[in-house]
Parts: sequence; C-alpha cells; structure tokens
Amino acid sequence: MPTTVELFGGTMMSPVPNPYPVYKRLRDEWPVALVEGIFGQHYLVTRYEDVLTVLRDSERFSSRANARGIGLVFGRTILEMDGTEHIRHRRLITPALTPRAMTTGALPDAIRATAHDLIDRFVTRGEADLVQEFTFLFPISVFAEQFLQLPREDASRFHHWALDLISISDDPPRAFAAANAIVEYLKPVLERRRREPGEDLISLLATARVDGEQLSDEEILSFCRLLVPAGAETTYRLLGSALFALLDDPSRLQEVTEHRALLSNAIEETLRWESPVQYVTRETTAETVLGDTTIPPGMLVSVALGSANRDERRYPDPDTFDLHRDTEGHVAFGFGRHYCAGSHLARLEARLALEALIERLPDLVRDRRFDDKIVGLAFRSPDHLHVRFRAATMV
Repeated sequence: MPTTVELFGGTMMSPVPNPYPVYKRLRDEWPVALVEGIFGQHYLVTRYEDVLTVLRDSERFSSRANARGIGLVFGRTILEMDGTEHIRHRRLITPALTPRAMTTGALPDAIRATAHDLIDRFVTRGEADLVQEFTFLFPISVFAEQFLQLPREDASRFHHWALDLISISDDPPRAFAAANAIVEYLKPVLERRRREPGEDLISLLATARVDGEQLSDEEILSFCRLLVPAGAETTYRLLGSALFALLDDPSRLQEVTEHRALLSNAIEETLRWESPVQYVTRETTAETVLGDTTIPPGMLVSVALGSANRDERRYPDPDTFDLHRDTEGHVAFGFGRHYCAGSHLARLEARLALEALIERLPDLVRDRRFDDKIVGLAFRSPDHLHVRFRAATMV
C-alpha cells in the first residue's frame, strides 16, 4: 500500500510541484486507490464520475469524516454535519452569502476600495510580488472588515492563523496554537456582539437560534474558526493561480484586458485547472461499492477535486488552460449539499480584484528573473508571483 509521500513526493502541505501526472496514472490504473496517509488508511478517488458519486451521496459517504482531521482544530462545524443538522446550521450564514447579497448594497464598492488600497502601496514602484503584497491580504481584509466588522489591520494575522489551522495534518501543535489564538482574540468580540449585536456574521451567530436554542459560545467560536480560513484561503489561492495563468501567456492577459467579459471565463477555468482546495474527505457509513472497488464501513474516502477537474473523460485536453473552455460541472467548490457557501463571494472578489489590477498596472508582465510556480498538494497556488509594470506617479 503506497503512502501519500511515496505517491506524490511530499506530505499534504508540502510544496509539491505537479501532482497531475500521478492523478492521471491513478485515474487510468487505480481510480479508487487504498493509500496510507497521516490519519491512517483511506481510499483516494480520482475520476470525475466517482468523485461526483461520493459528493452526491451523503447517506453512504458521510461528512463526519472531518471530525478526524480538520474538525480537531475547528471544533464541530457544518463541515462534519449531514442531513437536517447540516441544513439548519448552514442556513445561519447563507443569507449573507447569496448572489443577491453579493451585488446589492455597499459590498462591491467596499471590495473595490480594498483592492485599490492595496495596489496603492506598490503602484509607484513598477514591480511587486502580487502574492505577498496583494492576493495574500486582499480576501481576508474584505472578509474581516465587511463580514466580521474587525479591523483591517488584523487581516494579515487572521490569514497566518488560517494557514496554521489547515496545517493540522503536518504540524498539529501549530494548528492547535492557531485555534487557541483565534478563540482568545474573538472571545471579547463575541461578548460585545452578544450585548450589542450589529449586522456582521458574528452578531448573526450570537443572536441565532437552532431548534429554539441559542448557540453556545463554543459553537459560535467553532463557526468562526471555520470562517477565518474560509474567508481567506480559497480566494487567495484562486487569485494567485488566475494571475499566474494570465501572465504566463501574455496573449491571455491581452485578451481579458480587451474583452473584460472573459474575466469570468478566466476565473472558472482557473478553478478547474488549479482547484485551490484539492481534497474533500468523507467516511463510509456501510459497506459500499465505488466503481469496481468494495469499501468497508467506517473508511475514510478522499476525493481528489483537482484530479476530477483534469479528468480527460470530462474535459478535453485538461492540462491546458483555455479561456474559451466550457467549464460547466467543475467541482472546485464541491458538489451537492456541501457546495461551498462562499463560492459567490470568492467569484466576486476574484473578478473585482482582477479588474482593479488590470486597470492600475499597465504593461503588466511576469518578472522572469524569479522562478515562480504553482505548488501544493492539499491546497495549490503560487507562493510568490513577481511582476513588472509601468510605474504610476502618485499625485
């Protein structure tokens, strides 16, 4: 039985350069593979149709699997709930994240303002590392300020906590330290929001009732430990990979610059081509057959979203980034009842950020003196993206 390290040359949080040849071999030869990981044996599912089967069927493939991994640091959240319990708790936050909520009111203008404020910091230099100076800070700044009503200056701290939280598989002490730090930061905030609720998500949770009962402090803090990485990680990685793809071939950037409607295509193709979150885990509730493989009850089943999105049975020439591809059906945000609640926000943030960067950074090109790459196994994006552009003169 191979280990994750033997298959991919690194752990789940390692900067693995290219897992896709391994995914292809698994899809062709062993589409439901039994492997050894940090949390024990699990089945790795790599074909698109098999991935959909798992994500659709919460009766046979339960989300309670997350209690063994990320749930250890998040606490009990909607990630490990199924059925009516999941629906009741998910409904607490979805009204704030609907497409209508994304496009009405002051939110779009606030997102644009955040993007321009960050660009102002480097626009006169003529060069920047767009990951470290923009994409890392942008989504968590929006989320902290607009959805949690917390100071923007704390955004970087929140994103570092988010990265620490999701390192549970490789560095548990680091993850637990981050979980405790978030609680210590948010406890006094929660106390204030219970006394004087506003219109933010923390206040929403503080005043919400499930089955007639208020949520406990621990339930709310667990929700917040989930919201911190949810508000940071996906969009940060999506933006970095989208910029990498557009800048890697200058004709792509020119095309979206001249035809801004193609930005939505670029975002969807990035989600398919380099899914920010590469894995979702479930647990079998009974003996079940997936493809030609019989899986015992109580086994972890990891679905490789990144592999499904590059399955040639679903997408022709899947390793090529194609601005004009029909990306319908990609599973970057999951599928079914656990489809990412923040997907509309991630898409809106990505589009408005790309528009701002194109507008403010003329003659934008990659700085080829740096060998920047998209890396990762559980999560994928560039760690750095050095660029050059025509410097602005600030008045």
